[in-house]
Amino acid sequence: NMSHHKVGILDPGAQYGKLIDKTVRKLGVESQIVDLAASNDELAKYDAYIIAGGGASVNGVDAPKYNPEIFRLGKPTLGICYGLQLIVKELGGTVEKLDMREDGPIEMSVETDSVLFQGTPKKQVALMTHGDTVTKLPEGFVLDATSNGLTAAISNAEKNMYGVQFHPETDLTQYGTNIISNFLFKVSGLEANYTLEDRHQAALEEIRDTVGDSDVLLFVSGGVDSTITALLMAEAGLSGTVHAVHVDHGMMRHNESEIVEVALKAAGIDLDVVRDPDFFMNASTDIRGTQSKTLKETTDPEEKRAIIGDAFIKLRNREIDRLGLDPNTTVLAMGTLRPDLIESASELASGNAKVIKTHHNDTPLVRELRKRNQVIEPLKELHKDEVRELGMKLNAPDELVWRHPFPGPGLGIRLLCAKEAYMNDDFEDVAKQLAKHATDDISTTLLPVRTVGVQGDDRTLSYLAALSGKEDWPTLQKIARAIPKSVHGVNRIVYIFGDALKETSQTKITETYPSKDAFDQLRVADDAATKVLQKHGLNKAVAQMPIVSFPVNFGEEGKRSIGIRTMITNDFMTGDIALPGRDLPIDVIHEMVREIQKDSSIARIVYDLTSKPPGTTEWE
Repeated sequence: NMSHHKVGILDPGAQYGKLIDKTVRKLGVESQIVDLAASNDELAKYDAYIIAGGGASVNGVDAPKYNPEIFRLGKPTLGICYGLQLIVKELGGTVEKLDMREDGPIEMSVETDSVLFQGTPKKQVALMTHGDTVTKLPEGFVLDATSNGLTAAISNAEKNMYGVQFHPETDLTQYGTNIISNFLFKVSGLEANYTLEDRHQAALEEIRDTVGDSDVLLFVSGGVDSTITALLMAEAGLSGTVHAVHVDHGMMRHNESEIVEVALKAAGIDLDVVRDPDFFMNASTDIRGTQSKTLKETTDPEEKRAIIGDAFIKLRNREIDRLGLDPNTTVLAMGTLRPDLIESASELASGNAKVIKTHHNDTPLVRELRKRNQVIEPLKELHKDEVRELGMKLNAPDELVWRHPFPGPGLGIRLLCAKEAYMNDDFEDVAKQLAKHATDDISTTLLPVRTVGVQGDDRTLSYLAALSGKEDWPTLQKIARAIPKSVHGVNRIVYIFGDALKETSQTKITETYPSKDAFDQLRVADDAATKVLQKHGLNKAVAQMPIVSFPVNFGEEGKRSIGIRTMITNDFMTGDIALPGRDLPIDVIHEMVREIQKDSSIARIVYDLTSKPPGTTEWE
């Protein structure tokens, strides 16, 4: 294994570390996330440093601890956002909180021929997210770029030190990848020789070393990560048995289980499929000390999730007992990816670890195997797009490799359930506020269902608002962006296809609980929409496209409605909708609507217009 140059990403505990890591690795250089306060010995392992952004102020009492040696080792250093301000403060410049904050994509002007900006234009757009600003440069530093008259980039070429106030690792910075590439290759003189092939071979080696002649237990969800993990197990040619277990809980998408079964069989792995939808429908769980109702009687989203998660664990334990697996000779394989690991490490590093949500992989045997270190995570050095690339290399079928991420509870959280209409005392009031956003061609209607969103760092539960009338997508998007800013009871806005609605609110719903009928109705709609997307080769045009069932019947008793939710994102932290006419052809959207409408038990079809934030990808 030839030695690689390595970049240390010094992380003050922010979400951006993993995006920097992804960019550096995409450019062919190995990077590792390192604690800002790492020891001199740890720092010595790296050829260059990138200091990431973070939420704290360098002047704050709660500023993360760091090792000042970073600035004395003479290695090439790029400070991003917080990293820039740390360089400035440490080397004798000034960082102040001004009245002006910069948030969002902002145009900056490059004012020197700094090597960092080589091959990029003098005026370019970059993502800014800062309250503090550099007001005085340290000695020997040059101001390379400004935005709104504020410091955007500085350098001291002699010391090989560079700092940028913006985030070159995000998509919203136009020439971000060029800038990071200039730092790696022109400033630091590193070589691009860290390939996917290296990591592929390293993963196989690790599997053979860790597993030896033990048996392997692997839960295959149907998603790309666990399926590729299974294919790697097959490729490693182990002498023990690989038990690949797949639970079909009756809330999967159409044919989902079959596609996985066929792909694994082709690689020589027999998938153990456990199909027991009734077990899930009749399951209940302990919620804060009280036994819940069964799933088929439950409408609350959090309770549905808890019941499904718990039933998963019970069913998996039942299967582990049936297989008679011995904890002494069993290794657990998991499809954990690098961003998952960075996220938990970063939360630990920043000392603000949130309670990580209980995963449905958390069974007693799993906990026992973890305790004994009998766990293998062969994809832990890969980001999502690299897993897909590896999947193609392993000849996994296209529809599997490009399958959109799908939540564990499956359609269980895409079927909005309700016993009665969701209308608090403020319902009429919110409907009136909403009506102020109507135009001559476009009407507004408040719908009596509850959906989840995110505002600031908090989750919000609010009403669903609908627009109908003229299908003018840019205008619809503009109205949808304006509504949450002034109508506080709303965090998600949809457009209703077909005739405009006259009423400013709807009050009728179809009582809905989890049931085979309701899931079948949603499954057919989901399959119809997905097939249209596949037929036009547009799977890669969106990152996800949840199809959602919600109980508003628009006056047609017993019917439900369907929502099409599109999401375009590279990092799954923020995202925008696929706007018809810009990101997806309008006639493809209309074809989806026509196909879904073939089911006469569906009242209306809507298109989600909400970006993330304020709306989450899923509706609940």
